[in-house]
Amino acid sequence: MTRPNIVVVMADQLAPHFCGPYGHPSVKTPHIDALASRGMRFDAAYCNSPLCAPSRFAFMSGQLISRIAAYDNASEFRASVPTFAHYLKALGYRTCLSGKMHFVGPDQKHGFQDRVTTDIYPADFAWTPDWEAPDERIDKWYHNMQTVKESGEAIATFQTDYDDEVEFAARRWLIDRGRDRAAGDEAPFCLVASFIHPHDPYVAKPEWWNLYTDTDVPMPGFTLTPEEQDPFSRRVMDGIEASYVPLTDTEILRARRAYLANVSYFDSKVGGITKTLNEIGQLDNTIIIVTADHGDMLGERGLWYKMNFFEHSARVPLIMAGPGVGLGSTQNACSLLDLLPTFVEIAGGSDDIFGEPVDGRSLMPLARGESDPVDEAIGEYCAEMTPYPVFMIRHGPLKYIHCDPDPPQLYDLSRDPMEQENRASDPAYAMQAEEFAAEVSKRWNSEKLRADVIATQKSRRTLHAAMEAGAGEAWDYNPPRDASQEYVRNHMDWTVAAARYRYPPLKENDI
Repeated sequence: MTRPNIVVVMADQLAPHFCGPYGHPSVKTPHIDALASRGMRFDAAYCNSPLCAPSRFAFMSGQLISRIAAYDNASEFRASVPTFAHYLKALGYRTCLSGKMHFVGPDQKHGFQDRVTTDIYPADFAWTPDWEAPDERIDKWYHNMQTVKESGEAIATFQTDYDDEVEFAARRWLIDRGRDRAAGDEAPFCLVASFIHPHDPYVAKPEWWNLYTDTDVPMPGFTLTPEEQDPFSRRVMDGIEASYVPLTDTEILRARRAYLANVSYFDSKVGGITKTLNEIGQLDNTIIIVTADHGDMLGERGLWYKMNFFEHSARVPLIMAGPGVGLGSTQNACSLLDLLPTFVEIAGGSDDIFGEPVDGRSLMPLARGESDPVDEAIGEYCAEMTPYPVFMIRHGPLKYIHCDPDPPQLYDLSRDPMEQENRASDPAYAMQAEEFAAEVSKRWNSEKLRADVIATQKSRRTLHAAMEAGAGEAWDYNPPRDASQEYVRNHMDWTVAAARYRYPPLKENDI
């Protein structure tokens, strides 16, 4: 039996609320819409940590961040942690990463056979927070409101330069797989094409900005003042300067318009990769997954960016389409760490291949339209703007958020999708609140985890200072390239090279 290819198209900071298949009234995402119309839409998919690197490390490893010490954007992703790229390669897949994965540390491949672009962010310990001084900003890289105020349009940005390169490299790699097949190599492949958009800065190319008018852009549906926020949200507001740098309605609208424009820009990348799969004759034999590492509050609740467990920040789009995938939607809670066991099942593997415990479960039963007794997502946040770990548990429609120094939060999303009413002290939810509190105590030792986080922070800050002083080499990834072997060179017969590059190849009766 032919095993399907796997292609993951990943956005950065894309909340499902801003995608067509999830009901946004005006966003233009025709390519994502098309995939959803022939596949399965997951309506309660979450990241496992609402920050770029930790979320991606959980996605790659199938393990919670507390298990692999992937606490923040400067946490090392240890080379000894098995990833789905390792497992798929062991199962006979050709694997490739094009784009961002925010790997920190000297291992910049983590099992991918090919990596065809550099990353967009540094690979070292520069972004290490300090939980012993949680109120101090690292101004060089912390989010702030100036990013919102500068929203608008531009012909080019570092982010559009990057994403255009990611798309080109991914599509060229796919064409090469078509060439391999034409030469008789039928190995299945797994490609992860990971883009930076619609991550802030909220700046869009004119052709995407002009897809929208101001009247197409809904304003935030529910906002709170700094004084009305829960303690953790207030710390986030202070950290991103939202507590004391006011925004006008015009500034908020421009940011949201640029965000929608960049969602459409990302959608075009989904379309480009889908088109290439069709061109190499592999669209019908490829399971395509569209998802993101986390969402963006985009002014909801008065918050911006991510770093919290409210829906716009912690939920992600998750759409699957391809052979063996049913049509429709599923309400079961799930998360990005469920994708590793899903990919292993698609590839014909079993749990026996796992080299370390895996915290997720395969989503293929749900993808096929079958029932699944598991209706759960777990989240952990151990990064900036908090002095203690923050935990999230979702069971069915109920979501519980816990941080040791803060009052607990409990939301019934079936009745309150905007999370306006904290039910943690509601007598009608007393039993559920008690059960969630007991589950938190059973799952985590918050004080020990906090001590572990602080210990790694001290170690990493020391190492970063030494690296800044010249100890060791930079870990930033340089894609290998040998120009002496590309295109046509003196040691080649140009007719042979032309035949190798031409796709589809000429057949004898074509000449």
